[in-house]
Amino acid sequence: MYNLSQSTIEKLGYYVYFLSDPRTDKVFYVGKGRGNRINHHLWGALEVSTKETNKIRIIREIQSVGLEVSLTILRHGLTEKEAFEIESSVIDFIGIENLTNLVLGHDSFSRGKMTLKNIKIEYEAPNVIFDEPVILIRINKLYRYEMSADELYEATRKDWKVGQRAKTIKIACAVYAGILREVYIISEWIPSIETPGRLMFNGEIANDLLRKKYIDKSVKHVFKQGSQNPIKYVE
Repeated sequence: MYNLSQSTIEKLGYYVYFLSDPRTDKVFYVGKGRGNRINHHLWGALEVSTKETNKIRIIREIQSVGLEVSLTILRHGLTEKEAFEIESSVIDFIGIENLTNLVLGHDSFSRGKMTLKNIKIEYEAPNVIFDEPVILIRINKLYRYEMSADELYEATRKDWKVGQRAKTIKIACAVYAGILREVYIISEWIPSIETPGRLMFNGEIANDLLRKKYIDKSVKHVFKQGSQNPIKYVE
């Protein structure tokens, strides 16, 4: 462990760093900070009271066999904004599923890793025209571009504050960042299993004709600017 002097800290400014396992050379954590931030994880692992997250567990395993976590500063002399951008890009590149980071980097959802197909959808999606009543369900906090069909269904179907009005509508659309991502035919609404007082629906993916009509279309014009309600009825 290398404790940085004040003189070095002043020269470094903000920086982006990663921790890697010397047994495998695999990066397991990416972060940004200034000062001695890069050392804080190792100091925390030495404290018995520190909660054992996956990151702390790996650090302790490395220390228990007499080795040192490899500490690498990727870029330094950065502004805080630049550090956020680089940290986010590195996490996107490695994949958060391959790291012990608990959250994605800054602006990953709005400006992070996307295929060219998704870029085209995000910026060129035409406004949708609805021919029947639908319920739009925004899942911005749960959506990931690589999520499976089952994961998308589970994220869309529960757990919502809806009333009798929802029970008269048979089509539900999953919405992320103002774009329709999937369409479902609702068979029933039932009480939530996990959240008392809320409802969840049972259903199935809509037919190809309905999906082709709605998926990858924009509903940004449907939601009022600043609206926080995840549910929107279109009738």
